[in-house]
Amino acid sequence: MVATTRRALFLSCFHGGSEMSPRLSLRPRYPSMPRRPKGVAAAGGGGNGDLEAAVGTGDDEEEKVAVFSVSGMTCAACAGSVEKAVKRLPGIHDAAVDVLWGRAQVVFYPAFVSENKITEAIEDVGFEAKLIDEEVKEKNILLCRLHIKGMACKYCTSTVEFALQASPGVQRASVALATEEAEIRYDRRIISASQLIQAVEETGFEALLVTAGEDQSRIDLKMDGVLDERLIMILKSSIQALPGVENVKFNSELHKVTVSYNPDHTGPRDLIEVIKAATFGHVNASIYLEADGRDQHRYGEIKQYRQSFLWSLIFTIPVFLTSMVFMYIPWLKDGLEKKVVNMMSIGELLRWILSTPVQFVIGRKFYTGAYKAMCRGSPNMDVLIALGTNTAYLYSVYSVLRAATSGNYMSTDFFETSSMLISFILLGKYLEILAKGKTSEAIAKLMDLAPETATLLVYDYEGNVVGEKEIDSRLIQKNDVIKVVPGGKVASDGFVIWGQSHVNESMITGESQPVAKRKGDTVIGGTVNENGVLHVRATFVGSESALAQIVRLVESAQMAKAPVQKFADHISRVFVPLVILLSMVTWLAWFVAGRLHSYPQSWIPRFMDSFQLALQFGISVMVIACPCALGLATPTAVMVATGVGASHGVLIKGGQALESAQKVDCIVFDKTGTLTIGKPVVVDTRLLKNMVLREFYDYAAAAEVNSEHPLAKAIVEHAKKLRPEGNHMWPEAREFISVTGQGVKAEVSGKSVIVGNKGLMLSSGIGIPLEASEILVEEEGKARTGIIVAVDREVAGVISVSDPTKPNALQVISYLKSMNVESIMVTGDNWGTANAIGREVGIEKIIAEAKPEQKAERVKELQLSGRTVAMVGDGINDSPALVSADVGLAIGAGTDVAIEAADIVLMKSNLEDVVTAIDLSRKAFFRIRMNYVWALGYNVVGIPIAAGVLFPSTGFRLPPWVAGAAMAASSVSVVCWSLLLRYYKAPKIAGTAKEIGITTL
Repeated sequence: MVATTRRALFLSCFHGGSEMSPRLSLRPRYPSMPRRPKGVAAAGGGGNGDLEAAVGTGDDEEEKVAVFSVSGMTCAACAGSVEKAVKRLPGIHDAAVDVLWGRAQVVFYPAFVSENKITEAIEDVGFEAKLIDEEVKEKNILLCRLHIKGMACKYCTSTVEFALQASPGVQRASVALATEEAEIRYDRRIISASQLIQAVEETGFEALLVTAGEDQSRIDLKMDGVLDERLIMILKSSIQALPGVENVKFNSELHKVTVSYNPDHTGPRDLIEVIKAATFGHVNASIYLEADGRDQHRYGEIKQYRQSFLWSLIFTIPVFLTSMVFMYIPWLKDGLEKKVVNMMSIGELLRWILSTPVQFVIGRKFYTGAYKAMCRGSPNMDVLIALGTNTAYLYSVYSVLRAATSGNYMSTDFFETSSMLISFILLGKYLEILAKGKTSEAIAKLMDLAPETATLLVYDYEGNVVGEKEIDSRLIQKNDVIKVVPGGKVASDGFVIWGQSHVNESMITGESQPVAKRKGDTVIGGTVNENGVLHVRATFVGSESALAQIVRLVESAQMAKAPVQKFADHISRVFVPLVILLSMVTWLAWFVAGRLHSYPQSWIPRFMDSFQLALQFGISVMVIACPCALGLATPTAVMVATGVGASHGVLIKGGQALESAQKVDCIVFDKTGTLTIGKPVVVDTRLLKNMVLREFYDYAAAAEVNSEHPLAKAIVEHAKKLRPEGNHMWPEAREFISVTGQGVKAEVSGKSVIVGNKGLMLSSGIGIPLEASEILVEEEGKARTGIIVAVDREVAGVISVSDPTKPNALQVISYLKSMNVESIMVTGDNWGTANAIGREVGIEKIIAEAKPEQKAERVKELQLSGRTVAMVGDGINDSPALVSADVGLAIGAGTDVAIEAADIVLMKSNLEDVVTAIDLSRKAFFRIRMNYVWALGYNVVGIPIAAGVLFPSTGFRLPPWVAGAAMAASSVSVVCWSLLLRYYKAPKIAGTAKEIGITTL
């Protein structure tokens, strides 16, 4: 109770902003160093005063209070480091840091310092900081995904995207034609998901909600039993009473309940048990089996186009035969040319009857699409098709009716043009949807990795296993213990609590060799247990699992546009109106030419007058010029490339990363954990002071245990080996300070301890003995890192740490040279070690003793010289350079900060994947360029031919139905060309540089 009261008081202090509790005042650990603007009175309380006084008195309008979230603090020394760093800034009146809640409250003068400067100061001492207001704001920024029906071309996506971008509260909207989806980043305080759907529907398209981004853990349960209003109220109140339940929605018609919950507090099995208990067993609940909305729509669309095409064939084939084939069979021709009414023949009447359902029933989709497009003022492919087919059909109707009312008029109809055009377009759309479905096969394969069932272990109150039962894997909750048998799939992310085995993780990470697992090791859901039985405690389930996060990352990457796609966007905005104008000009030109007889009469067949000829040319131009292929050129290739990359363990975060990677001509490698294995070990210790080795390491480990650097961990691990009794409690380190890129300082057992490199010793005023300098030079020559330990301002010894290079580093660097990519190594390590590692892996250009901000500066210098730079790193200290680079590649085994900052994540942590990422991006953009060449070349060549350029000299004309078939074929060919990327094979790098294989498609 006392602890709860203390926490409540802390919260009232921090959550109150400037209105702080009068009963509690935070006392800073160190004196304040206010540097106020001239003329500003003291805001109450001197340098040693409390924060309450600082906020409550003086010139309030010139002071500001900000609360920061600080992560990474583990002790009072950490809090002291943060407080000192903040108070060194100009314009800081006072500051207090709470290590328990990870908060820092600062009173400052905005005229002298900003929140960003304070954040940077905290991060400079090795912690992550974020303004609380921004943290709250970020929680309100959600990512919504909509499936949009009815988009036919790039012009449609531009219209929807513009409408979404114009909606208040929308930060970013991206619409992809290939996936028929929209991804919207929005502020839920300003606009809701339903309003986003409304914005899409106002443009004339139908939108389905895939996810609103609000419910990271949501489940649909089907209820078997009789439900009435009273029972629904009981169930709703019972479910809402569960801890962690956030929202409950009932659908009595479908007997479905949708529950949003916090997985840390409850889970699906708890919900099912509550439903059963609340109804005394009269209502049972189970997972509501329903296909994904996007898949349902895609399968429905495929079925719809297939049926429409087959029905159109039933009517179109007779029309084609009566107009194109039977006319060359004498006895059939005589029958078809028999007159019914005046000059109207049986063949014309049959074609009219058969083409009408194709035009108005089967082709109604094009009418509705064209009507909606014209209503929103953005003509699309449907408008072109509707105009072309209606022109042919209506002219044919006019011609037939005129023949029926005339005794000497010979009609010429184009019923076969309208019906065959619609049939070919339906076939093209059917094939296009089938092909587009294959572009997302990588996501489908990832989602299928999760097993359908899992074996749940049941424990008694004493922690003994008393039974097991098979459950749906979607019912797994946090902290459940799952049994995984040999050959079975791991049902959720977790860690092993019993047993040992080897797990095949190739389907997630791409790692070909099974990974040994024993007690304490983590496992990934969807991987396969090779041998041995494992008991796994679930840690991340549902949408929090690694598999779900990878799927979301790939989905987002497929939605992200490549900059090259802007080219297609610009063309699409003006293409359709321009085509309509061009077709009208073509018709008018040929009509006038025919009337003026500007060409010999023999060039025009006698059975066709100038109007009919002009009509055919106009329709052909209108149909052949549809920009569908142009709109599909980039997104289909990006979708396939990101999916293929994921299957190879290379997660590419969108088209921007893909396009930048293919331009890379310079790669900057971090050393530790990137070129080297990243698990350094202590190989030698040289004592320069008369002291026991264990005591020496106690001092060093006590200082380094608070550091996350790999070298620090190596020292701590070695120190543990010197304590055979297993007691790994180190003396308390006070006044801990981490100097990025150099080492650490602390006070241990009343003695000053400094552990780090030569630069840290010199900057701390500690002289380095000649013997220590000689040891450092010797170790550097062996590609080892010498770490100096100083106790009470005297050098006590040198620790030699070795981090061997990765086995294939030399071959990777050699292969990159063959790709005309220069490799540079940048490290915070000393020059001697850096040069030795560089020689070992074949890198000539080396930058050593570089701090994190200096790494970013080197990257910017290379960019200014005209290079396209990629940065490969794994640590927090690499994140500034990863962000600065044109392409940031993070090693998958690295820190979350590095992975978040990168554009591409190498899941296997293998250097070969650097080559794979660049090679795949180059292959993908070769496909994209060829798609554009095909799409634009098709229009450049096809439009003049359709307009009749060849007709005066050769008499050749392109029938409208052939133009329609060509238009459909162009879209299908672009998608199929992109699909060839599915057969991509990564370069094989093994043995020596000469053994490197070359990838072919």
